Amino acid sequence: MTNKHLTIYILVLTGWLFSACNKQLNLYPKDALSEPTFFKNATDLALYCNQFYQDLPHQNSFWSDRYSDNELSLDHGDGFLDGTYVVPVSGGGWDWGQIRNVNYFLQRYQRANADQATLNKYAAEARFFRAYYYWQKVIRFGDVPWLSKDLTDTSVALLYGPKNPHKQVMDSVLADLNFAVGNLPDLDAVEAGRLHKYAALALMSRICLWEGTYRKYHGMGDETPFLNAAVTASEAIMSSGNYGIWSTGNPNTDYYNLFIQDDLTNNKEAILPKLYIKNVLTQNLTRELGESSTGFTKDFARSFLCTDGLPTALSPLYKGDDSLDAEATNRDPRFSQLIATRGFVLKNNTDGSKDIFTLPDIGTATAPTGYMIIKCLSPDPAQWNAAQSTLDLFIFRYAEILLNEAEAQAELGQCTQTVLDNTINLLRDRVAMPHMVIGSLVKDPNSIFPSLPVLLDEIRRERRIELAADGFRYNDMLRWKAGTIINNPATILGMKLLPATRAQYPPNQVAGVVVDANNYIRIYTNITARTWDDKMYLYPIATQELTLNPNLKPQNPGW
Repeated sequence: MTNKHLTIYILVLTGWLFSACNKQLNLYPKDALSEPTFFKNATDLALYCNQFYQDLPHQNSFWSDRYSDNELSLDHGDGFLDGTYVVPVSGGGWDWGQIRNVNYFLQRYQRANADQATLNKYAAEARFFRAYYYWQKVIRFGDVPWLSKDLTDTSVALLYGPKNPHKQVMDSVLADLNFAVGNLPDLDAVEAGRLHKYAALALMSRICLWEGTYRKYHGMGDETPFLNAAVTASEAIMSSGNYGIWSTGNPNTDYYNLFIQDDLTNNKEAILPKLYIKNVLTQNLTRELGESSTGFTKDFARSFLCTDGLPTALSPLYKGDDSLDAEATNRDPRFSQLIATRGFVLKNNTDGSKDIFTLPDIGTATAPTGYMIIKCLSPDPAQWNAAQSTLDLFIFRYAEILLNEAEAQAELGQCTQTVLDNTINLLRDRVAMPHMVIGSLVKDPNSIFPSLPVLLDEIRRERRIELAADGFRYNDMLRWKAGTIINNPATILGMKLLPATRAQYPPNQVAGVVVDANNYIRIYTNITARTWDDKMYLYPIATQELTLNPNLKPQNPGW
């Protein structure tokens, strides 16, 4: 049995056992749970913690960046970026079930007959997830109640308590992360499929970079401890020798091929993968991408450097964007490994034929902007079957850690050429792009961050490209206090569609495709640009919650 099969088998089996206990013994963590018959040994602790694993934030290139300047979907989503979102009556993300379940565990796990190291290991798993859940709450709502005990119908003080300040909550999140790092096992001692020390360090790297930069750019202060923690966590992973950038020496295909692998268990870039196996646990991503109703934006397509390492505004290699062929010429090889271009094999058919990409399927749900997303889209016909894909996905990827390290060091004013060579330039080596050299950086005259120092500007560009469609971009906009970048009209435009190109399509397919005065595809015909409102840095709390608990007032600013 392979490592992947073993991991899936263990997780599915333990999940089934937990479910069976649930049904037969009413052991799900509610007030009616018969506590004396549970939390009796290490197996019980593992079974209980299994429920949280489904919430691990795995990569998903389908719609993951549509709430940003990277992607554009045919619908407007929940209307948040379009200014039409209204305060919900109930719900809206104000859900505390999993945090309650974590706290329930943390108040009872020490009853188990197990040594202290084992007890600490499962407490570390629970606190890992509590840190993640609370971070998500802070991203969405800002100040939120910090609950350290599970709530019952008699927990009046906790149920109707006030919000805790953002910084106080995140300080508690950091304490949970430190506990997780200190008590989760190393790779050589971890059970198949379970969290380990480096997964906790990866989450710490991610969260601490977010919080440190959020505090800095929102003027909250005290950002340095979190930026330092991001560096410490990143460097602990980097110095472990366990991970590296996956490459076969083929710069025109390696980035694309990284995301269509059937088994990531032995891929050195996978700090923690999400594993899938036929007839046991499968996903639907390739099929969704083939009919996604979304695509990359013109703004995103413009962000790729040319192969000389210069932005399009400065490079003599840039061929313009009168056609997708011209636009892809002499660009960072990731352009054609993220966006479908001429010659890309969409599908290897079972009869031996191939579906070869020639022109974007505009006027359809396949490629409405013309920039079709191909990250995680496999040509293997087996992966196109509905909900039957077995391609593994990344939960934590080493490339992100390198980007976190470079950015945190730059924010601290400590980014040297050595830092760049150990981080950004390893990513560029995979795609044979020129190295980032501090003394040679030139400010892009078309930068979306015109006032940002050139080093940070280029680190952010690298992050945007390398992590495209991984779901990071919207949270990056929030932490940089950069919501206004969606005001750029190019964030709701697609590729250029000149009359000569339009004539290559069946008239009935493109009859409804609207372009602007410069011939760029307009997806939203009722607006020419989106408008950011600073209230959108936070979502509102549902009115019902404010009514039930007046101590949650005031409502988030602007709502």
